[in-house]
Amino acid sequence: MALHDSLYDDALALAPDLVRLRHDLHRLPEVGLDLPRTQERVLAALDGLPLEIGTGSGLSSVTAVLRGGRPGPTVLLRGDMDALPVAEKAPVPFAAGNGAMHACGHDLHTAMLAGAAHLLAARRERLQGDVVFMFQPGEEGWDGAGAMLAEGVLDAAGRRPVAAYGVHVVATMPHGEFTARRGPMMAASASLHVTVHGAGGHGSAPHRAKDPVPAACEMVTALQTMVTRRFDVFDPVVITVGLFRAGTRRNVIPETARFEATVRTFSAEAQSRVAEAAVELIRSVAAAHGLRAEAEFRPEYPVTETDAAETDFLADTVREAFGEERFRTMTNPLTASEDFSRVLNAVPGSFVMLGAAPKGSDPGDRAPNHSPYAEFDDAVLADGTALYAELAVRRPAA
Repeated sequence: MALHDSLYDDALALAPDLVRLRHDLHRLPEVGLDLPRTQERVLAALDGLPLEIGTGSGLSSVTAVLRGGRPGPTVLLRGDMDALPVAEKAPVPFAAGNGAMHACGHDLHTAMLAGAAHLLAARRERLQGDVVFMFQPGEEGWDGAGAMLAEGVLDAAGRRPVAAYGVHVVATMPHGEFTARRGPMMAASASLHVTVHGAGGHGSAPHRAKDPVPAACEMVTALQTMVTRRFDVFDPVVITVGLFRAGTRRNVIPETARFEATVRTFSAEAQSRVAEAAVELIRSVAAAHGLRAEAEFRPEYPVTETDAAETDFLADTVREAFGEERFRTMTNPLTASEDFSRVLNAVPGSFVMLGAAPKGSDPGDRAPNHSPYAEFDDAVLADGTALYAELAVRRPAA
């Protein structure tokens, strides 16, 4: 029997334990880099396995190394563990009640990766090479991947991985469908922080004040025009203002107006150009109104760019392990961002989306990731677990 012949069957047998772990994590979600209860639950799930386990010093990460019984390269598998500051409204019996929520499915990723550790540990004597299991906090805007890289996750096995893989569930994709693409798969992210300084006054006499609100509003619309007129549609830029604050009363002209935007790009050139152009535009609009503006552009995550050969390998693995119909090539990249991009910048690898809409449902009718109503089907836990393990056992021979 080949090493991987029964991985999916064993993942199905492990499914009740995976569901319990996922529900435990879902009931007690934690946000950011400090996830003590999540870390404790992961360590308990790995207890008794032949793993070399380390925890982070500046964050609640878990790094586990499985030494294969046969020579071969090192492969890294990553699962993120943190939740979002979203009050859950999904009608599930294991819903969280602490004001946070696993609205992006990271509880599934954690359970899948723990399950893969069990599957591979049971095959350790026949396993070629070593496997690094990267349980990462702080993906949702905290750069947990960057922190784990700084703490040496890529050197945990004593030699760098030759490949790295991640799986992400999607609440609005057909149940059990896998999708990935070569090259740019997810956008780079950055933030734009703007404060417009004016002079306060009475709302009935704006000519005696310097109103920052109309200028800030003009900046918001001018940024959208800038995107459509100064950037190539085939190298997309997305700017969304998600925060706008000014004033205390309807009849008081405030001293300042402030807004923040998220900026998504798919090339380093586009990000560099939008950083310069946006700041210049904001200062120019402020000057035209006789005001002063502070504008700061802050790069966050780079483009999530998959390796062509590793993505082909991943697609072949899905087709061989689950069936030809289970893999679909992603046509266009996503404008969402991922800090797994930092790992893929350092190690060749790939990232795959797994549809987790309830079986038989219309994915288009489901609430998306990050929604308080998002739901993810437990039935895909075995799929993700088996794929993680398949990638590790097949990679040395590829």
